[in-house]
Amino acid sequence: MISVLLVDDHPVVRAGVRGMLAGEPDLAVVGESASAIEAVAAVRALHPDVVLMDLRMPGADGAVATAEVLAVAPGTRVVVLTTYETDGDILRAVEAGAAGYLLKDASRTELVEAVRGAARGETVLAPSVAGRVFRHLRDPRPVSLSPREIDVLGLVARGLSNGEIGLRLHITEATVKTHLLRAFAKLGVADRTAAVTTAMAAGLLRS
Repeated sequence: MISVLLVDDHPVVRAGVRGMLAGEPDLAVVGESASAIEAVAAVRALHPDVVLMDLRMPGADGAVATAEVLAVAPGTRVVVLTTYETDGDILRAVEAGAAGYLLKDASRTELVEAVRGAARGETVLAPSVAGRVFRHLRDPRPVSLSPREIDVLGLVARGLSNGEIGLRLHITEATVKTHLLRAFAKLGVADRTAAVTTAMAAGLLRS
């Protein structure tokens, strides 16, 4: 029997995934979590074989949660299940130790087989995601940010708002937003948290 933990901040999504796995004689959903903190606690208590991990959640995101889960349970297999497939999101999840990356439009058969494959120790990737990973491995283009973009992200990492960053750097809040959007595009991410963690992983920011 393969035990599965569902991690997603949307109850409707968790219910849908639970329903997709129901009826499989070798799969059992043993718990649900709505955040990274809950996920780590549930892994400690339940020792699931596979964790299906959402990528975007309040607080720590799925990549951070994946690293934390694997730190306390190295034998657990984490499969990211998300609607996002930017290069930055995919690479952060893989670098955090995820065993797979699926999109939420996956069919029931694809999801079930991915869980089984992950439990067997296989790497499971959505076809579009696999293509992005292979392209990155073949052509790992270094990311470069402008000095001002690094300044802005550094202050984001310290918890400052756009308005506070503007005051600190003597620029308008609109200019701060422009620098952030440019950094997002270069890093292949879609939000502030992902930008900071990706920039740190690339050595562009000091932790």
